[in-house]
Amino acid sequence: METLVVDHPLVAHKLTTLRDVRTDSPTFRRLADELVTLLAYEATRDVRVTEVTVESPVSTANGVRLAKPYPLVVPILRAGLGMLDGMTRLLPTAEVGFLGMIRNESTLQAETYATRLPDDLSGRQCYVVDPMLATGGTLAAAVQFLFDRGAVDVTALCLLAAPEGLAHMDKVFANSGKPIRVVTAALDERLNENGYIVPGLGDAGDRLYGVV
Repeated sequence: METLVVDHPLVAHKLTTLRDVRTDSPTFRRLADELVTLLAYEATRDVRVTEVTVESPVSTANGVRLAKPYPLVVPILRAGLGMLDGMTRLLPTAEVGFLGMIRNESTLQAETYATRLPDDLSGRQCYVVDPMLATGGTLAAAVQFLFDRGAVDVTALCLLAAPEGLAHMDKVFANSGKPIRVVTAALDERLNENGYIVPGLGDAGDRLYGVV
């Protein structure tokens, strides 16, 4: 598995404000959206393209367009919805699937409660968006779900990651033989006894949408 921690002043600036407990939900949503677009720029370096020729006002030009089948963006509900617009802004032709997963706060294991995805993902590049890679259970389950439906390449975009989560992903997919990437704005120190990232930014879903 490949991990990329995006080192950029704008990424660090926006992430600092997201961490701040004083940041309200409207500001948090806006900055998360902006930050995801920056992460998506790095995450899509290996997106598949096909060569084309077009006529410019001056001459013929060689270029590329996104190859079909188009990438599939998969937000993990509910917090992943806060990252969807930032991702599709960069990939407007991408298709979008939804995966509802929740972490059982007692067992810290991921549980699936809703899916809205094609049954056949053969040959598809998939981009999973979920703000926090904490224990890694939810993301690992989501990635495996996509591979089980035929996806060949999965990249996960996370605002924050914990070392324990990355280690879990490495362990689960050590012998998968499939390309897996994690792109994140920061690798934080650790998880606390409740499975939350430290220093983190709190519960991303609650900060995006309020406590429900």
